Amino acid sequence: MSASPRKPTIAVTIGDPAGVGPEIVLKALSAPEVQDLANWIIISDQCALEKSAATCGISPASLSATIQDLKVITNADQFQFGKLNADCGRAAVAYVRVAAGMCLSGEADAMVTAPLNKEAVTMSGMPFAGHTEYIAELCGVTESRMLLSSTKLSVIHVTTHVSLRKAIESSTERILSTIEIGNEAMKLLGFERPRLAMCGLNPHAGEHGLFGNEDAERIIPAIEAAQRKGILVDGPHAPVTIFLLASRGAYDMVVAMYHDQGHIAMKLLDFEQTVNVSLGIPIIRTSVDHGTAFDIAGRNKADARNMIAALKMGASMAGKKLRQAPPLPEKN
Repeated sequence: MSASPRKPTIAVTIGDPAGVGPEIVLKALSAPEVQDLANWIIISDQCALEKSAATCGISPASLSATIQDLKVITNADQFQFGKLNADCGRAAVAYVRVAAGMCLSGEADAMVTAPLNKEAVTMSGMPFAGHTEYIAELCGVTESRMLLSSTKLSVIHVTTHVSLRKAIESSTERILSTIEIGNEAMKLLGFERPRLAMCGLNPHAGEHGLFGNEDAERIIPAIEAAQRKGILVDGPHAPVTIFLLASRGAYDMVVAMYHDQGHIAMKLLDFEQTVNVSLGIPIIRTSVDHGTAFDIAGRNKADARNMIAALKMGASMAGKKLRQAPPLPEKN
């Protein structure tokens, strides 16, 4: 009889210490439905975690979690809640770097990230486009993608943190790669034969060239290539209607051409339960789909439901990957 797969080990970063990240990590990991899903390791600065604990009343010592103190921030007076701070930006990046390293080395099976602040990171002297891009860089990958997923619908993006002008220039190859990555991700989420809908770029998906030729010249060839590979994808569909059809069950995933096309729909559909998942990288990474919320940081007003959803999805994906792993050879 083969042994049951072990419980996954998951690294959880607290994000920008001046934001709501530490608070939602404390609240989420204290939730009974989360505690036993994984061996949780909080990547943090102890003093930053304690500062948030004082505002929300949840002691880090009460959690079923190990705390890895990086000591980037060594004094709670080093920052104020809700204020941009270069040290907080530097610390937030350090948490991500350590967590990603743990996943790459096999010390952790997945990572779950709280929000950081791009402006604070930039203040620290580091050019920074976003979590997804940075983690991809750490993994040595150039073809990462962002997935937003909830129990109602999933959306993958051809482009994310680039200008709209650059998004419009997306190649057929990038669109096809996004479809393929999305299809494989949905299988990992439990869909044996996922149904994908491809968004058009222009109003009415171009209206046969009336509103632009990008849909016909770049998107349709990608769809046809994916179909030849056996992927269930069709389109391009008018963006104004496809999300409604998909949310009512016609599709499992929508492929969006750019950041806001996918994000606006998903945040309207299910803000609290939508999880951000990084795809196209060799590790599992999930995250909340909201920002640092400086306006309520340190006031015990942060809602941890999105972080709970991210923790659950990270544990589920890591557990499934462990179950799919080939068994270790028996010792003589």
